[in-house]
Amino acid sequence: MSRLPFNKWLQSRLTSHGFPCGEIDGDIGPKTNHALRRFQKARRLSVTSRADEATIAALRESSSKVSFEVGGFIPDRNKDDQDDKRRGAFPRQRDVMSFYGAVGTGQTRVEVPWDMVLAWDTDIPCRTITLHEKVAPSAERVFQKIRGLYSNNEIKAVGLNLFGGSLNVRRMRGGSRYSMHSWGIAIDFDPIRNQLSWKRPQARLSHDDAVPFWLAWEAEGWLSLGRAKNFDWMHVQAARL
Repeated sequence: MSRLPFNKWLQSRLTSHGFPCGEIDGDIGPKTNHALRRFQKARRLSVTSRADEATIAALRESSSKVSFEVGGFIPDRNKDDQDDKRRGAFPRQRDVMSFYGAVGTGQTRVEVPWDMVLAWDTDIPCRTITLHEKVAPSAERVFQKIRGLYSNNEIKAVGLNLFGGSLNVRRMRGGSRYSMHSWGIAIDFDPIRNQLSWKRPQARLSHDDAVPFWLAWEAEGWLSLGRAKNFDWMHVQAARL
């Protein structure tokens, strides 16, 4: 049996634990070997540079149990580490290229379980959105949870039915780095009532009735820029700051 599927699994698991290997291609080169050694050292395993039994067992553990700093595992020494553990395995913004791949790639469609329309043309329905395949299952779980938390009238009142965009390969406003939308790992809701510079309480999604909405995302490891930085309240992303 070819070892290619195993090699890809190894690269994927190392990356999900915060030790990126570059492209998940099954080619065990210097980057993968370096990531493997760092993982073994961080988990206090024998640094064998091989996917031995103990290493495989450690890689099979949920990556949501792992804390990250500068793309790697560190012991839980302080509150920031505990917060990282709680938020799950999504990478920091600086590491999204190694985790998600090239911008615009790896995309799939996710169905939204309520009536959604384009925010800038409410005559156009939008029942599916484009997201990266690595975040799609998580987003689907969040959408189903939100569907159970809000009635149709409440969804409209909060503005969750107004789609402001997901995949959009572009640079960040006023900068040279790519927006998180470029990987399909960010979603905007109701952009007209949650404009980029608006803070609480002006931004609609900063109100108390939106808290269950944000908690549903945060439980899956997504980040609200509004709740973290008090701006861009329309925006949620599968990447940490």
